[in-house]
Amino acid sequence: MKATSKVLATLFLLLTIVFVGAAQNPIIQTKYTADPAPMVYNDTVFLYTTHDEDDATGFKMLNWLLYTSTDMVNWTDHGIVASLKNFSWARQDNGAWAPQCVERNGKFYLYCPMHGNGIGVLVSDSPYGPFKDPLGKRLINDDHIWNDIDPTVLIDDDGQAYLYWGNPDLYYVKLNKDMISYSGEIVKVASKPQNYQEGPWVWKRNGHYYLAYASTCCPEAIGYAMSDSPTGPWEYKGMIMDVTPKSRGNHPGIIDYKGNSYCFGLNYDLLKQTTQKHFERRSVSIDQMTYNDDGTIQKLPYWSATGPKRLGTINPYRRVEAGTIAWSHGLKTRQNSKVGVYVTDVDNGDYIKVQGVDFRKGAKSFEASVASASAGGKIEIRIDSETGTLLGVCPVKNTDGWQKWSLQSCKVKKVKGVHDLFFVFKGTPGDLFNFDWWEFKAR
Repeated sequence: MKATSKVLATLFLLLTIVFVGAAQNPIIQTKYTADPAPMVYNDTVFLYTTHDEDDATGFKMLNWLLYTSTDMVNWTDHGIVASLKNFSWARQDNGAWAPQCVERNGKFYLYCPMHGNGIGVLVSDSPYGPFKDPLGKRLINDDHIWNDIDPTVLIDDDGQAYLYWGNPDLYYVKLNKDMISYSGEIVKVASKPQNYQEGPWVWKRNGHYYLAYASTCCPEAIGYAMSDSPTGPWEYKGMIMDVTPKSRGNHPGIIDYKGNSYCFGLNYDLLKQTTQKHFERRSVSIDQMTYNDDGTIQKLPYWSATGPKRLGTINPYRRVEAGTIAWSHGLKTRQNSKVGVYVTDVDNGDYIKVQGVDFRKGAKSFEASVASASAGGKIEIRIDSETGTLLGVCPVKNTDGWQKWSLQSCKVKKVKGVHDLFFVFKGTPGDLFNFDWWEFKAR
């Protein structure tokens, strides 16, 4: 029996190693993320997410995070973009649930539900924030306060904006042009789509109105409906993703970007690499989505391990944030007011993968901004895999403090073309150093 258990444990470990080595999904590994709300602005995808704390057993959600990408595989971590503290009237220390951000007339509106406390709205002149509360009170404050979650916004071609939300019922209201007030009555949809649960996401494409949502429960799948009007009636069309025991919850976010369509959602795959116990520690995944000629959507299988194809390259001859990651192992990110987001919890054998780095005619040296209060360590610079060709080794020395940043550098072998770049960290086991940004110097 013990021998059998040992064989099974070894097999599980090998399968995990194979999965991680090829994986691009879930897209964020340094934090637990959920409830993806993608927005396309200025040729960039801004992905706002909720955040499950590392010690969460149930839902423990205190803030909202922001990630960006221009290639759909490398995601730059911008840290906390807003939190419950942004709302002085929100008398709670938990419940920062699924948001959505939209742009209108150069301003950015972040609609934030607080479980049991209605829906608030924050406004900024930049998608990166800072966001401020213009109302000092709830935007949505009706008799169904516990149902008032998961807001989604559609701005129609005629300029009329609609706010939708709700669990287990579906509501909508017409927003005014200021996007922080509404006119008319809140409408409860009399005939919600089949198996509607929560997490609505509304968009318009080629004259069709779409409503995707978390469908069935529990576990949840992703269903969708279509309409000729932003207010319905909504005709159920089927599933974007079938129900699966691999994921207890789901929450869709859907965009078109650079000629492709993408469906974002969530799962527990990252958690399950470490434990089979269930905790509310979720992770965002993405796959490309395909429409049929009649506007209906082809069903996706469960989230692929490889995720979507890369749509661009990374320029290594400019400063690149260490929090720009396609895949990572064993690392966390933190932020402060001095340097913003940086990579931390760096231990021996941990690594970062950056996909599609275009070296063009080659590089002569590498430099990194690092900080360490320990003996430091080394950054092995490799291409194509974590054990691939070694371009150079950058020693990281003690800088007399975890926030005392220093530029440290090394020479590298000549390399041409586009490669996946790996930073593999080596040193005596334990915290080695913090890592803020990196850059190569051209030949």
